[in-house]
Amino acid sequence: MALNFPKTGQIHVRKVWTQSRREVAAFYLLISPWLLGFLVFVLGPMLASLVLSFTQWDILTPPQWIGLGNYVKMMQDPLFWQSLKVSMLYAVMAVPLGLIVSLGMAVLLNQNVRGLRLFRTLFYLPSVVSGVAVMILWLYIFNPDIGLLNSFLGDFGIKGPAWVFSPRWALPSMVIMSLWGAGGGMLIWLAGLKGIPEYLYEAAKIDGASSRQRFRYVTLPMLSPTIFFNLITGMIGALQAFSQAYVMTNGGPLNATLFLNLYLFNNAFVDFNMGYASALAWVLFLIILLMSLLVIRSSSMWVYYEGERK
Repeated sequence: MALNFPKTGQIHVRKVWTQSRREVAAFYLLISPWLLGFLVFVLGPMLASLVLSFTQWDILTPPQWIGLGNYVKMMQDPLFWQSLKVSMLYAVMAVPLGLIVSLGMAVLLNQNVRGLRLFRTLFYLPSVVSGVAVMILWLYIFNPDIGLLNSFLGDFGIKGPAWVFSPRWALPSMVIMSLWGAGGGMLIWLAGLKGIPEYLYEAAKIDGASSRQRFRYVTLPMLSPTIFFNLITGMIGALQAFSQAYVMTNGGPLNATLFLNLYLFNNAFVDFNMGYASALAWVLFLIILLMSLLVIRSSSMWVYYEGERK
């Protein structure tokens, strides 16, 4: 009687298949806490808000389906257009200024000077200290009568404006205050500067390039991936601005600091118009998504990745 033994190759395939199934099972088991949290706290609320954006709901009564009514109302809402204008202006002013200031700080702190670690810590520290306490501090700084900023300007015979208490200067004041957190971006710039090969600067020096030319033709192209990252994250953060206006001005004066995120919050948790607030949230999401995609699509024309181009 002949005995049929499985071939060695078949045994190996079975072992590999069993091992791969165990690895897949272990993978899903290990990511299950994150996956469950994502489904319950991110994807679930997003889908719920999408459905609610087509309803009229005041939390106290059941939602009523109104179709595109919230979006039609939005197009005719002057406060929506004002909040969109404020958010866009803030992003246009704050993002480039923040990039320039944080890059300048990084370039200065990339030099070989004594006490460099201390200076890096001091410049980065304000970005760690955040929240309501910082905004109260800035309210004192911007105070038109006893504030530090106007007192400093008064020493030079300059009468300072009313800052956050003025419709004209309220939004620029928010832009100035955004520089408080420039230290966070500074660290990313420093990492990018440390990644630039030294031989590129040496080659540029041999060719007779000045320090300004080395910065323009060596530093900036090599920093383009860092510029890309900081631009995307800065733009997203600026369009989601909320806390500074909520604490300091509540959107005033005369809606000069009524960010779209703040207008969304007021509709949801002050007026209890949750359906309209959900529609505002999705419009804000689509605006951020569209602007991010525009920057990403344009990145092929100005972002340089070492090793891709010859």
